Amino acid sequence: MKLTQHFSLEEMTKSQTGSRKNIDNTAPPEVVENLKALCENVLEKIRIHFGRPLSINSGYRGPALNKAIGGAKNSQHMTGQAADIEIAGMDNKILFCWIKDNMEFDQLILEFYKEGTPDSGWVHVSWNSQGNRKQVLKID
Repeated sequence: MKLTQHFSLEEMTKSQTGSRKNIDNTAPPEVVENLKALCENVLEKIRIHFGRPLSINSGYRGPALNKAIGGAKNSQHMTGQAADIEIAGMDNKILFCWIKDNMEFDQLILEFYKEGTPDSGWVHVSWNSQGNRKQVLKID
């Protein structure tokens, strides 16, 4: 199922951990709507601006999957409002800074980035249709 031009429900729900541990990560309808809003309002705009595919490292995580990977108990991944992303060959800090300066978002986190190692870490970005906080964090 296509959520938007460049993003499918399958890529927003896939999980290597889920596959390995045989965890069903099927998104309920309300989560699918949140994933669609995230793709429309954030991910598509990033994809169009940079003209390059985004890698979705983690999208929706159902409660069992979120627990299996040690995710936060209140993670927006569990509501389909967040994705961890990268663009191959692009410094994750550049991606993070561009989103911070040019996009609407709820939460933006540069996670486990090591200065001088462009492909280290990833960028967590979320969208909340009920209102965005524009919260910016860095996790080492």
